[in-house]
Amino acid sequence: MEVALTEPVLVLNRLWQAVNVIAAKRAFSLLASGHASVVYEENEDFQIFDMMDWVDFSQCNQPVSDMEIVRTVRYSVRVPKIILLSIFDKVPKKELKLTRKNVFERDKYQCQYCGKRLASEELNLDHVIPRHYGGKTTWENIVCSCVKCNSRKANRLPHEASMHLTRKPSKPQWRPVISIAARGRKHDEWKHFIDVAYWNVELES
Repeated sequence: MEVALTEPVLVLNRLWQAVNVIAAKRAFSLLASGHASVVYEENEDFQIFDMMDWVDFSQCNQPVSDMEIVRTVRYSVRVPKIILLSIFDKVPKKELKLTRKNVFERDKYQCQYCGKRLASEELNLDHVIPRHYGGKTTWENIVCSCVKCNSRKANRLPHEASMHLTRKPSKPQWRPVISIAARGRKHDEWKHFIDVAYWNVELES
C-alpha cells in the first residue's frame, strides 16, 4: 500500500487544465476532504466520481496491478490517475529559472551559431553580447553554443567574429503543464490534458 500511495496523479483545475502532478496519498486527502473528484476515462468517455462513489466503483472494477490499489481495513480502493479540483480555477504563475539545462532545452541542444545538434557535454553557454561589453546573463543574451563556435567567437560580438545567430534568443513561455519526460512515469490517460512539447515546470539544473 505504501508504494501505491506514491503513484503519480495528474491534477486538473476546475477548468480541466493540468496544473500539477502529486502523489496518490495527497490525492486521496483532497478526495476525502471534498476538494477534488476522480476523473475516470474509458474509451474517451470521462466520468466523475466523488470519494464514496469511487470506493464503490473500485469494488466492482479491480485493477490488474497491485500498484493501482490501496487496501484499507474494509475496502480496496483504486489509485486515481487524474483528479479534478472543485474550486481552484487559476493557472499557477511561475518563472522558468535560467539554468544551463533550461537553455539547452529551449535551444533544443543545438548550437545557435553553426546549427549542429549535440550532446550536453559538447555544448557551452555563450553571452551573445559579452559581459565585458555590458552583456547580462538573461534569457535574451544567453544561447547554446558548441565548443568550437564558443572558442571562435571568444569575447567578441557575433558580427566581430563574422558569426550569425540561427534565431534570436528569448525567454520561453512557462506553461502550467507537467513535463512528464523530466518528472518520470506518466499514465496514458494523461495524454488528453498534457502536451509534452510545451514548456512547463522548472527542470532540474
